[in-house]
Amino acid sequence: MAATRAPVLYSPELLALAVELADHPLDREAIAQGNARSRSCGSVIELSSAHDDYLAEVGLKVTACAVGQASGAIFAREAQGMDAAAVSEMVSALASWLEGDMPSTILPRLELLEPARPHRGRHEAILLPWRAALDALSKPSAPR
Repeated sequence: MAATRAPVLYSPELLALAVELADHPLDREAIAQGNARSRSCGSVIELSSAHDDYLAEVGLKVTACAVGQASGAIFAREAQGMDAAAVSEMVSALASWLEGDMPSTILPRLELLEPARPHRGRHEAILLPWRAALDALSKPSAPR
C-alpha cells in the first residue's frame, strides 16, 4: 500500500501569491487605516483604504509567514468594494471554511491555502487581512 502524501504547505503557488503584495502598497495617507495582530504567531497586517465606508485602493503592509502573505494577496484582490458587513460575513465564512464546514470555492484562489487548514496555528494568519479591514472600516470618519 503506497503512503499518501499530505499537500505541501508552502507550495510554489502559495509562495507566488506573496509576490502580488507588491501591487498593493500601504498608503499611510489614505482615509481609512486598520491593523490586526495574530495572538498565536505574532503576524501583523496594516491596511489602508481610499474610502472609509468600503474597501477601495487597498494597500497592505504584511509582516507574516507565507500563509499570511498569501492570504493578504487573495484578500487584496477579492475584497475591493466590500463594506464592513460584507467583510464580516467573509470572516464568518472563512472561519467555517477553516473548520471544514465550507468549500474553498467561497473565494477565488482560496484552494491554494487548503494545505494550511489542518494547521490551526495558521488560521489567524489567514483571517488577519479581513480583521484589519474590519478595524479600518469600523473607525469613525475623520472630518473632510
